[in-house]
Amino acid sequence: MAATAKERGREARERLLRAAAELITERGWTGVTTRAVAERAGVTAGIVHYHFDSVDALLAETAVGTMRAATAWLETALEQVGSADEALTTLLAALDSYGGNDPESVLFVEAYLAATRDPGLLERISAVLTDLRKALADRFIEHGITDAEASAAVVVASLDGLMLHRDLNPALTTGTVRAVLRRLLTTEQDGEGNRHEETADEGARTERGDRW
Repeated sequence: MAATAKERGREARERLLRAAAELITERGWTGVTTRAVAERAGVTAGIVHYHFDSVDALLAETAVGTMRAATAWLETALEQVGSADEALTTLLAALDSYGGNDPESVLFVEAYLAATRDPGLLERISAVLTDLRKALADRFIEHGITDAEASAAVVVASLDGLMLHRDLNPALTTGTVRAVLRRLLTTEQDGEGNRHEETADEGARTERGDRW
């Protein structure tokens, strides 16, 4: 059965997004042109402009869509974890699929750089990362990590930095980061426990003082 116009349009749009992703990693963000995308996707330049207002709009949609896909399943996986350490392990395991110079890592780096010049793109990328931080913070709250939002922000930023820097510094492994972040989370939990103990001690002293 022949494809409908809507299906053909959807398929053409997907080809444009795939072509844009390939070209960003090959040429860099600023090296991608409407003509190059059209040629790679096997369509006319007019099709590019039909689906997207500009080549920058296409690149932004490509980058944000790729990031959203990368983080969406992580957010789902985090819903299943049974501890803060398991949440950290889940994130680090996902990071192991990125080598620093793989296509997605390069795409993310190019998008971050482009976002410094494009407030709209910066806002959209920030929204993706905010959702991931919230999913992690929710798990931290659930499992007794104090200052969960700040802790989640530090963890996500650390993993983001590892993805960007691991190609420059092969010694910077997930194992290294895991040890540091585990100490951070352990300190947070111990600090909360100490605060509870201090509060209990103060209450006991107050009660004894009242009796005396």
